[in-house]
Amino acid sequence: MRKPTIWVLIADGQRARLFETTGRYAPLTQALDQEFIGNALPSREINADRPGRYSSRIGGERHAMDSPTDPHRHEKREFARQLAEEMEEYRKKNRFDQLIIVAPPQTLGDIRAEMTEALKQCVRGELNKDLTKIPVLELPEYLEEVWESV
Repeated sequence: MRKPTIWVLIADGQRARLFETTGRYAPLTQALDQEFIGNALPSREINADRPGRYSSRIGGERHAMDSPTDPHRHEKREFARQLAEEMEEYRKKNRFDQLIIVAPPQTLGDIRAEMTEALKQCVRGELNKDLTKIPVLELPEYLEEVWESV
């Protein structure tokens, strides 16, 4: 019987890495030859144009209109949507059997909200931490927490 292929998605709102393993004591290897990089521009540069204006009916005063959402937050949600879509495509191609997601709480929630039901069934565990800047050789000690909970 073959061991399941487990992918470990380590993400934040702007960057993600994918690793592959067959279990708790097996080595972590890079699952893909790429990293996922989102829009890393600060909010002030994403929405650099001047806001629109409107006139009030009384007195003809003109007012600046605020953006209804934070553009930086919108970019993070969009990145989470793209990650979920990518994971779904790899799931359909049977590239992995189980998925572990490691991300800060807000990013984890964004990814979870965008996942299909079939992809959610593949999730073996989650960890609320930002490990995107941790070297690959140090990741197993951080992942112990996930292995103990599943």
